[in-house]
Amino acid sequence: MAVVPISDSRERLPKWFKRPLNRKSHSAHTNEVLRREGLVTVCEEAACPNRHECYSKRVATFMLMGDTCTRTCTFCDVKTGKRGEIDPLDPTEPQRVARAVGELGLDFVVLTSVNRDDIPGGGSEHFAATIAALREQNPAGLVEVLTPDFCGDWQAVDTVIDARPDVFNHNMETIPRLYRSVRPQAQYQRSLDLLQRVKQRDPEIWTKSGIMVGLGETDAEIRVLMEDLRAHGVDIFTVGQYLRPSLKHHDIMRFVEPEQFRVYEQWGKELGFSYVASGPYIRSSYFAEEVLKGALDLRKMRAAQQTAG
Repeated sequence: MAVVPISDSRERLPKWFKRPLNRKSHSAHTNEVLRREGLVTVCEEAACPNRHECYSKRVATFMLMGDTCTRTCTFCDVKTGKRGEIDPLDPTEPQRVARAVGELGLDFVVLTSVNRDDIPGGGSEHFAATIAALREQNPAGLVEVLTPDFCGDWQAVDTVIDARPDVFNHNMETIPRLYRSVRPQAQYQRSLDLLQRVKQRDPEIWTKSGIMVGLGETDAEIRVLMEDLRAHGVDIFTVGQYLRPSLKHHDIMRFVEPEQFRVYEQWGKELGFSYVASGPYIRSSYFAEEVLKGALDLRKMRAAQQTAG
C-alpha cells in the first residue's frame, strides 16, 4: 500500500486564490429546488470551492446513485462505504433530476455519480435512464456525463455511450506514478482505454478528461499525461489546483502559480486539444457549458482556416 502524505496542519492559500463572491445570488433558489427533489450534488459532497458561484447562476452538477462511494480516493471528500452497506439505487431519481433541471431552466446539464462497484454494471443503466429522462423533458438540451471507470466493464461503458450524451467525461485525476496513493482502486491505462472506446464507438461524442495539480506530480509528467490523452482521442482537457478537503486527506504538495497554468493551456493548444480549461479554480464540470462552446468555436475556426488554406 502506498504511503499517503498527510500532515496535521492546514496549508496557507496563496494570494491568487482570493476572489470576490457574487452578491446577486440565486443560491437559495437552487438549494430549495435540490432539497425539494431530494437530489445530491457533487458541488456539496466534494466540497467544491466554486459551489457558491455556480449555485448563484442556478447551475449544479447532479451526483447520481446516492452520496456514498465504494472507493477510497485520498483527494475526495465524498464519504465511502462498504459493499452491502450502501442504499440501493432509487428508480425515481432520473425523473427527479429532470424536474429539477426544468425548474432551474437549464439547457446544459452535467451528470456525475459516486462509484458503485457494489452493483452489476456500476449504475451505467441509471446514467442512461437519466439521460433519457432529460431528453424527454428537453430534446434540444445538452448533456455531459462524468462517469466512473465501471471497473473496465465495457458493456457498462457502452450502455452510457449508446444513451448518446453530448460530452463523455472521465477524469484521470493525476499522473500514473501517483495512482496507488491517490486513487488506489483505479488503473491509469483502463481510464485511457475507456476514453478511447467512447471516441471509437461514437466519434460525434466529445470526450473530456481532467486532472488536479499539487498532489506530487512534476510538470514533465503532466505533459506526458496530456500526450497520452491526445493519443487516445480526447478532445477537451481540464486542469486545476488540488485543494485539501480536510486534515484526513492527501496533503497539498505544491501550489501551482497562474503562469504555469497558462503553460499547460499552451501545451494543450500545441497538442491539438479542442479546448483546454486551465487555472487554479478549474474543476472538470466548472462552467462546462462555456467549455463546450469554446471547443465548438475552435473547431469552426480550424475548419475555416483549413478551407482558406
